Amino acid sequence: MRAVSPIIPALMSLFIVALLPGCGEQPRPLESRAASAPVDFSGAWELDYSQSDNLQARLNALVRELQRQAGPPGYNQPAAAISIGASGRNSGASIVGLAQMAEYITRSQLLEITQGDSDILVKREENFALGCEFHPGQTSTLETPLGRETCGWDGHQLLFRVFLPEGLTIQHRLTLDPAGDRLNIATTLVSDRVSTPFTVNRVYNRYDPTANGISCRLTLTRGRVCTTESP
Repeated sequence: MRAVSPIIPALMSLFIVALLPGCGEQPRPLESRAASAPVDFSGAWELDYSQSDNLQARLNALVRELQRQAGPPGYNQPAAAISIGASGRNSGASIVGLAQMAEYITRSQLLEITQGDSDILVKREENFALGCEFHPGQTSTLETPLGRETCGWDGHQLLFRVFLPEGLTIQHRLTLDPAGDRLNIATTLVSDRVSTPFTVNRVYNRYDPTANGISCRLTLTRGRVCTTESP
């Protein structure tokens, strides 16, 4: 049976208010995966900070794109095209809320992935797991009180999508490099409160889970924060 990936209620109450009411983009359907060319994501993975997106840089890029979409300032248009109100499309609250949600759901430093012939489970440190059963030519769908979850293959990539009742869509796209030693997870958040989706790429390398060392985390407010782990 496919594992349920619960969305933490505290996460919902913290950020959803700024992102209501709906999704502004419908992702294209998933495709079937050819059984003759399997991709195996299983293993232990550690976040590579040097190759992963910086959250503040991604937030700055989003603001610049929204300003570009708004066009150059005119006679009755302020130079800052982004409002700072608590509500409204492309408001400061909506933009920051989207970035904070992205920070929360992409903060896992370590992953443990187990994969069989017809299923996969992605255990993420300090976050909810992602689980999927593979059905040839079909998309796996799970209805929960918190929303609808779908997953399946898109060519050589694996996609997880979560459609929340409040209208926010979260997508995780997993891509393995040809050598099988580096994993990219592109997480995209879509809401009609922000006219451009927000995507954060996290790159992971294979590692030895029995080794001890330094634990680090990327944050929106403090950048990279590291602590020493005891052996």
